[in-house]
Amino acid sequence: MRRKIAVIGDRFMLPEVFREKIEKACGDNLDIRTLEAAWPDEPMEFGNAALGLDKVKEYFGDPDEVVDFIGDAEIFVTQLAPLSETMMQRLPTLKLVAVSRGGPINIDMAAARAHGITVVNVPGRNASAVAEFTIGAILAETRLIRVGHEALRKGEWRGDLYRADRTGRELNEMTVGVIGYGNIGTKVVRLLRAFGCRILVTDPYVQLSAEDRNDGVELVALDDLLSRSDVVTLHPRVTEETRGLINKDTIARMKPGVIFVNTARGPLVDYDALYDALVSGHIGSAMLETFAVEPVPADWPLLQLPNVTLTPHIAGASVRTVTYAAEQAAEEVRRFIAGLPPVNPC
Repeated sequence: MRRKIAVIGDRFMLPEVFREKIEKACGDNLDIRTLEAAWPDEPMEFGNAALGLDKVKEYFGDPDEVVDFIGDAEIFVTQLAPLSETMMQRLPTLKLVAVSRGGPINIDMAAARAHGITVVNVPGRNASAVAEFTIGAILAETRLIRVGHEALRKGEWRGDLYRADRTGRELNEMTVGVIGYGNIGTKVVRLLRAFGCRILVTDPYVQLSAEDRNDGVELVALDDLLSRSDVVTLHPRVTEETRGLINKDTIARMKPGVIFVNTARGPLVDYDALYDALVSGHIGSAMLETFAVEPVPADWPLLQLPNVTLTPHIAGASVRTVTYAAEQAAEEVRRFIAGLPPVNPC
């Protein structure tokens, strides 16, 4: 019997890549149908956008169209398509959902368990991409790459950036504080070692490896990290504990002139407090990749500050992320067909 698999990709996680990796892992005795959604050329929605999707945090796709497309498939592979309780009620043959993301935030997990649907994901799928991007973000601020670029685009030759009182600093003389030591934070630290900087880590749920300790990485309390770091970079997950972690009080504990980098998630930061600290100069500069509201409003005050670099939530976007996530999803499909337990159950 040919196993029926429905794949909804998009213009990042390409459906043809999913198909290629699934066929390579599972053979050709499959009935695979694919659909390409318009994300990211069109914005995703959030859980309060439609009736019955309140337990889905973010998604892309019309629920009725998604249900019609999945139809009688036993396996569903996707990145952003939603699956709610009412949708699952209409999909009695569905047994496996493979989400090619770090978390299944487009799936109502309680409903999936109640319906006996196994959900798997791809933790750390873009960890290398985000870690590399973070290093680039830090260098953009420490070596004044953004400042020089913006001036030159305006026809201004900033020779004054060679002055000792205005030029940038080298990482080998700086202390970098890494908040959150999961898949991304550990890769950031690994890359930072090459620069010879002092590295501080704070995360209440991890311990340093022997390699970390031998290289002089220190595991410290948050307050210690904030008071000692020349650069602070964020990498925790958003939880009730970490939401608003960077706020007026924690910013006040940072070193004057600190460089702040957020390539993690917008809800980790109180952006009003960050704005005030950037205007006052307590935070020297910031590189922001994620925001409280996305897309960012055109009149957002932080867009006007000269000491901020901003990018549109692209740190995790790389060609390798696409192929790696598709390979991991395909392996979960193979294991399901073979009757094996999943590698990354949710």
